[in-house]
Amino acid sequence: MAAELDGPRLEPKSGAAQQLVVFLHGYGADGNDLIEIGRAWQQYLPHSAFVSPHAPEPCGQAPTGRQWFPLTFRDPNERWVGVNKAAPVLERFLDAELARHKLPPSALALVGFSQGTMVALHGVLRRAVAPAAIVGYSGLLVLPPEVDAEAFAAEIKSRPPVLLVHGDRDDLIPPQELFQATQGLAALEVPAEWHLSAGIGHGIDAEGLRHGGEFLARCFGLRH
Repeated sequence: MAAELDGPRLEPKSGAAQQLVVFLHGYGADGNDLIEIGRAWQQYLPHSAFVSPHAPEPCGQAPTGRQWFPLTFRDPNERWVGVNKAAPVLERFLDAELARHKLPPSALALVGFSQGTMVALHGVLRRAVAPAAIVGYSGLLVLPPEVDAEAFAAEIKSRPPVLLVHGDRDDLIPPQELFQATQGLAALEVPAEWHLSAGIGHGIDAEGLRHGGEFLARCFGLRH
């Protein structure tokens, strides 16, 4: 049995949860790494519950961190194998959290960072019901090693609006991946917006956070 996910949670600032925002952290971090973003976004999303699960596996390269899948950078297939392995574990967690809050699948948004973005994009585009939105920081769209465009497109079941944010000085995942992901999503008819943060490496700045919070508020119908 794959590990079941759990992690820190934030209840809505006001009343019962009307939306659920799930954070997926990067390689070598854990759920505590992103949950504070939820606190910052309560100004945009006062009725949202936030949860930031720890990835299912201990990180192979970090003594205390977690990973959604192993990364050795020696196997060109490892990202594709990894996102496919992580998808059912994430799927079960999302369904359980939605049920816990008595919310429909359309009241969901995912926010990923780096490896978490890869897992979010892969898993959510294959969910039967589209969530309200995906926000991906410093990540990429994982493609199979030998892309059969028609077969790949046939896997896509949901097309939620996506916002991708990347630092223009990112030396871990090059900023070119932002544009490749945007083009890849467009080819799948997934609506994608993007923001390039000037002078930022592999991280999230205040402007990127603001864009993410406002994007989710728009997608949840809270502002125009």
